[in-house]
Amino acid sequence: MTIQGPGELTDTVSACVAPARSGNSAADARRDAQAFLDGLLPPVASEAAGTVLLAVSELVTNALRHAGGTWTLELTAHPDGIEVAVHDPSPQTPRLRTPDLNGGTGGFGWPLVNRLARTTAVTPGPSGGKRVSALLPR
Repeated sequence: MTIQGPGELTDTVSACVAPARSGNSAADARRDAQAFLDGLLPPVASEAAGTVLLAVSELVTNALRHAGGTWTLELTAHPDGIEVAVHDPSPQTPRLRTPDLNGGTGGFGWPLVNRLARTTAVTPGPSGGKRVSALLPR
């Protein structure tokens, strides 16, 4: 994980986490996100940290399931929020759908992230793909 300095905004810190190579990519993303959160001052409240980790897990899992498994995680700490962003090569935007309670095809992650986040956004990437982001309370 590489932590970039605050730049012009002295109260903003960001980190870009390269995709994990192992089969436990969502677990690796959560571990890296936890390390990022642990390094923040003032510390992030326990409940807020859990929400960030859940959003990381859901967004990375969506990239693994629906975008070919290639992803990059970006975390940005703001004074009043934590932004979680996942970049992937698929142009297909996430969609709200009725969760599948019997067939195991999912449908829970994107609605959950939308409920937890203050805002969500899907932005096309400059050379294809997209950036899916969620701003969560700190």
